[in-house]
Amino acid sequence: MGAAPALDFRPDAPEFLADPFPTYRRLREEDPVHWSPRMKAWVLTRYDDVKRVLLDREISSDRMRPFFAALPGPEAARIGDVMRFLSTWMVFRDPPEHTRLRRLTAKVFNVQSMQAMRPNVEEISSWLIERIGERREIDFIADYAGPLPALVIMAMLGVPRERLAMVKALSDDMALFIGSSRAGPDKYEIVEKATREMALFFRELISRKRLKPDPDVLSQLIALEDGGDRLTEDELVATCILLLFAGHETTTNHIANGLLALLRFPDQLAALRDDPSLAARAVEELLRYDGPAGVQTRIVTRANEMRGRALKEGERVFLMLSAANRDPEA
Repeated sequence: MGAAPALDFRPDAPEFLADPFPTYRRLREEDPVHWSPRMKAWVLTRYDDVKRVLLDREISSDRMRPFFAALPGPEAARIGDVMRFLSTWMVFRDPPEHTRLRRLTAKVFNVQSMQAMRPNVEEISSWLIERIGERREIDFIADYAGPLPALVIMAMLGVPRERLAMVKALSDDMALFIGSSRAGPDKYEIVEKATREMALFFRELISRKRLKPDPDVLSQLIALEDGGDRLTEDELVATCILLLFAGHETTTNHIANGLLALLRFPDQLAALRDDPSLAARAVEELLRYDGPAGVQTRIVTRANEMRGRALKEGERVFLMLSAANRDPEA
C-alpha cells in the first residue's frame, strides 16, 4: 500500500462540512500543528495545544484591527462603520481593553441576573411552542431554535418582539463578514449597510432609555459605573450588536446540534427525559460533543515554537475547538 496522501485542509469542502470529525482525527494524529497554504494559517487540533494558545497572552485575540489596517484606502472607506464597531467588540480585544470591558459588563452579566431571566425565557419558549400548535411536522430551526435565542436577547435589550424579522435580516447580512468566506462584489456594501442600520437602531434605543430607563439589561449597561469608568456610546452600541449577532446564532446552532445528537443517541435522550435534573450536565456535554463555535482565531504577537513548528509574528492561528473537544488524549 502507498503512503496516505498529504493533508490538504479544505474547510469549505462539502464532505468536511457534512462531517468534519474524520478530518479532525487525521489532523490530530498526523499533523496537529498544521500549516495550511490554502488558508495561510496554522491549524491546531489537539486539546493541550488549543488550551495553551487560548491562555497565552503572547497570542492575540485582536484579529480585526490588523485586518482593517492592511486594507487599501478605498476598501477601508467602504466599511467605516464595520471597522468602527467590530474593533470595539470585547471578543476582538486584548488586555487591558478586554479586561476593562469585561470588568464593566460583568456587573450586569452574572449568574444572578441571568437566573432572573428564567421566567422570561420560559414565557418566550412557551409562546413559540403554542405557535407550533398541533402541527405534526415543523422546521425546528425556523419555528423554534432560530427565534428563541434572538427573542431572549431582544427582551434583555428591550427590543420589541415585532422587530425580530429586522434583527434576523441584519444579522444574516453581517454574517457575510464574520464567519463566512463568501466573496462577491457587493459583500462589503451589504455588511456596511447592515452594521450602519443596526447601529442607528441601537443609538435611538439607547437615547430613549437614557430618558426613561426600563428594567432590562440595556438600561443597566447605560447606568453602570465603576470608579468613574463607564461604557462609551460606541461601546454600548457595539455591545448591543455583539449580543444580538454573536449570541443568537451560536445558541440557535447549539440547540439544533443538541437535538440532532440526542436523536442519534436515543438512550441519552431517554435518560434526559426521565431525569430533567441532568439538563445542566447535558448542555455541557452537548457543547463538547458538537458545539456551535467550532473555531477561534488568534494572531501570533511574538515568535514561538509548538511541537517543533515555528510560529512567526503576525501569522494567524485557527484553534479547532470541535477537534480539541474530541481529543482522546484529553
